[in-house]
Amino acid sequence: MCFVRKAEGQRIVLDTYNRSSGFCIDPIEKKPLNHFLPGTPVLSFGTAGCNLACKFCQNHEISKSRETDSLTDFATPEMIAEAAERAGVASVAFTYNDPVIFHEYAVDIARACHARGIRGVAVTAGYVTAKPREEFFAHMDAANIDLKGFTEAFYHKLTASHLAPVLETIEYAVKETDCWVELTTLLIPGWNDSDAELTEMTEWVVDRLGPDVPLHFSAFHPDHRMPDVPATPQATLLRAQQIAKAAGVNHVYVGNTHHKDGQSSYCSCCGQQVIGRDWYRLSDWNLTEDGHCTTCGTAFPGVIDGPPGDWGRRRQVLRIG
Repeated sequence: MCFVRKAEGQRIVLDTYNRSSGFCIDPIEKKPLNHFLPGTPVLSFGTAGCNLACKFCQNHEISKSRETDSLTDFATPEMIAEAAERAGVASVAFTYNDPVIFHEYAVDIARACHARGIRGVAVTAGYVTAKPREEFFAHMDAANIDLKGFTEAFYHKLTASHLAPVLETIEYAVKETDCWVELTTLLIPGWNDSDAELTEMTEWVVDRLGPDVPLHFSAFHPDHRMPDVPATPQATLLRAQQIAKAAGVNHVYVGNTHHKDGQSSYCSCCGQQVIGRDWYRLSDWNLTEDGHCTTCGTAFPGVIDGPPGDWGRRRQVLRIG
């Protein structure tokens, strides 16, 4: 199902190791991560294959591709770390397809990057069992985990997977590791956007993870096997944001839409705007170098390392192999 494992002798091996569908430098906010090294550039790349079968996948050309010819770039972990250092990025992101599917490659790249002071970022659906989960998150500095819905029926019908292992992964990463975690839910009209489901989900986040785990609500657009489902209205995202705030989530964002207030960060104590955002460009910055609100001194949760970066909305293609 994943398309990237094969038998070789007496072993099952990863046939996308050292092979990528391409590299580019993005703003870290595009992952999305709003509380991890804001404004900094991240080297992003993926391989091919996936262990889910999401009918709404927006990267299905590579995540469900059997054509390994789409893997155009050859790059060893050391080559990627060297390129990241030369480019001056703060982190390397494993994204586009789920990095748990190229576990060995991602872990080895993270090791090579850490040796050069560059951090590792995972963009993942979190559908992974306990043993590899431990090794994988031990090497990740930050992760955005998709919480695609909050019913087993949604996961079964639209992703060919299950909800419970994802919830286990999220709890493990938040409570048992040093990895900074943010969550994203793609809201699909009529499927996972009801008030009841959003209330149940956001109350679970506060109860099981705490109020300071950031939550992103992102807009769906018709794609892959769901071309007839309408795009998510901005009003739905803002309604979800209000439901999450009412449940006690301190930091809630909207994505795939232009809404400055919905994309900016605010102090959970005094309400001061601590990071202004216009798409991926930062504006106001009201945090100290160690990440405290300049008005009331409350700590802003996340990883703040000195002044903000100024990468903005740029996207730069990078050839490595």
